[in-house]
Parts: sequence; C-alpha cells; structure tokens
Amino acid sequence: MAQSVALFETRAAAHGKRIGFATLNAERSLNALSFEMADLLWQQLHAWREDPAIACVVLQGAGERAFCAGGDIVVLYKFLSQSDAQAARASVEQYFTREYRLDYLIHTFPKPVLCWGHGVVMGGGLGLMVGCSHRVVTEATRMAMPEITIGFYPDVAGSWFLNRMPGRVGLYLGLTGTRLNAGDALFLNLADYYVQSGDKQELYERLLQVEWTDEARANRRALSALLRTYRGKYIPPESPVRRRFDAINEVTDYDSVEEILAALTARAAGDHWLERGAQALRNGSPTSAKVIFEIYRRAARASLKEIFALELGLTVQFAMHPDLREGVRALLIDKDNRPSWSPARLEDVSASYVEEHFASPWPPNQHPFKDW
Repeated sequence: MAQSVALFETRAAAHGKRIGFATLNAERSLNALSFEMADLLWQQLHAWREDPAIACVVLQGAGERAFCAGGDIVVLYKFLSQSDAQAARASVEQYFTREYRLDYLIHTFPKPVLCWGHGVVMGGGLGLMVGCSHRVVTEATRMAMPEITIGFYPDVAGSWFLNRMPGRVGLYLGLTGTRLNAGDALFLNLADYYVQSGDKQELYERLLQVEWTDEARANRRALSALLRTYRGKYIPPESPVRRRFDAINEVTDYDSVEEILAALTARAAGDHWLERGAQALRNGSPTSAKVIFEIYRRAARASLKEIFALELGLTVQFAMHPDLREGVRALLIDKDNRPSWSPARLEDVSASYVEEHFASPWPPNQHPFKDW
C-alpha cells in the first residue's frame, strides 16, 4: 500500500499534554506540497487546534534534503497544459485556494507551531514555514523565492513578508530569487532560532519535558525559553545579505525595474553574489519582474488576509497568461533553460499589461475567500 504524503503522530508530554508531529512525506520530490498533502495538513491542523490535549505542533519534512521545495510544479504544469482554458483555470484556482487557506491557518494557529526548516525551503515551503510561531533553521538550510525564473511571482504571502524585511531587501529578493542561508534567514525575520541538525532528536526529546499548560501564550513562552538554550552553542553562518545591505538598498532605490537592473549591473562588477542576482533578473520573466515591482508597492500596508485574497486573484491571472506555463516548461519540464518570454523585454511590458494581472477574476461577492 502506498505511504501517505503526510504523516502524523502525537507523543506524550508533561502534565498529560501531547505534542503533534506533522511530517511532509514526499522525499523524492523534496516534499513538494501536493493537493493531497495540503488537504491532509489542513484537516489534521484543524483537529489539533480543537484538541485540548495538544499543547504544541511540530512541522517537519521527511529525510535530510528538504523541509519543502515548494508546490508540486509537475501537477501545476498539467493544469496549465489542459486544452480547456476554463478547466485549467478551475484547477489552478482550486489548488492555490487550498494552499493559501492552509498557510493562513498556520499564520493564525492559536497554539505554538515549531517548524524544523532544515535543507531546502523554497516557494510554497517558505509559505508554510514563515507563518509558524517558532521557526528553526540549521547549517543546511537553503531558502529562496525563485518564482521570477519560472514566470511567476513570490506568492504564499510573499507580498506580505517581503515587505516586512529590513530596507528594500524584500524587493531585491523578489526580483532576483536570491538563495539565502540560515544567517540570512535570521537577519530577514524568516527564522527565529539556529540549531545544528545533529541536535534535532535531543530538541524533540526536550519538548516532551516542557512544563506545558492549558494556556497557549504560556506555552509559546515555554517553547521560546527552550529554543533560547541553543543560542550561543553554535555560530550561524555569515549572512551575505547583511553584508551587502547598503548595496541592496542603493540599487533598489529607483522607480522602475529597468533602472534597478542598470544600477544592479553597475554595482555588481567584481561581486559574484550581486552578479548572480543581476543575471537572474536579466534572464527572468520581464512580466514577472514588473508585477513583482508593482505588488511590492501595493502590498506595503495591506493586512495578511488582504494579501492572500489579492495573491489568489493574481495567481489565477498568471495561469491565464503565457509566461508561467512557458517558464515551468523550460526550467522544470523540458529543462532546456530557454524560456520564450512574452513580452521578451522589460521595456515591452506595458503598464496596462501589468494591470491585467491585478484584475480580480471574480465579482467581489464570489471571491473564494469572501467568508474569511
């Protein structure tokens, strides 16, 4: 019998409480978030939310390579490749509605949620992790929101958390898909604690000894106190983002993507890290770049709920435009790494074309999140 793509167990803890362990169980795909996985997580988290015996939840990925590498891109490509445009749209809408509802549930979960963010944490994986109350990174953590490379944009509340990073780093990361290490994650408020992977089992055993109570706030404090005991035990890796913070702010202080690319190209000379960012922006979807620039501006003062509603409409619009399908094909399906973007140049992406992506696909009273 096939093994479930999500595994759940509870372990007895102090004072009659229990800890819920949720494991994304799709190692071969780096624990990519599928329809079934999202549904199973949603159902179990709802059950644990209502169970008074559950004091804390741990969210982790199977294996040692990844917490979660993002959404199931192969399935997404199948949706986008359907000959019936309405059926394709419906499939995309259904998938992302489930994913965003799951992310929002984690953001608003009343009990402490510890995410073990070991290995690859990208795209939809970051969407799961960033909403957890206690986010742990390790020496092997590698994070990114690389959606511009596939003709998409940083969703799963990326518009919300990129705006809450220091300076304009969030805009830079959205435009370049730059990969981050554990030091970066801590600096950018994508993680809270650094623990070496070898201490994982010890940490889990110590969780069972915490003085858990019936009060969620007290339990959050208790979990924080436990994780603080690992501070100073190991030194996190240096943050390349922090070291280049001033340069990043300098090159993003412009009013168009074209100007940012020109400034980044000039500033990157001799700095391989910045050069990779400039190359990613040059090679990425011009439409994605313009939309990322615009949503960064629009999302600055929006609430988390507003962001998820906005992003769901934007995501459906991306599915109805050509670059997302072409980017997935070129980079992840055929792997020829030669996407044919449409439009092909930044200067050919008009303001009206960008605005098309922000048009809601639904009347106001029919938005899938209208009952939130």
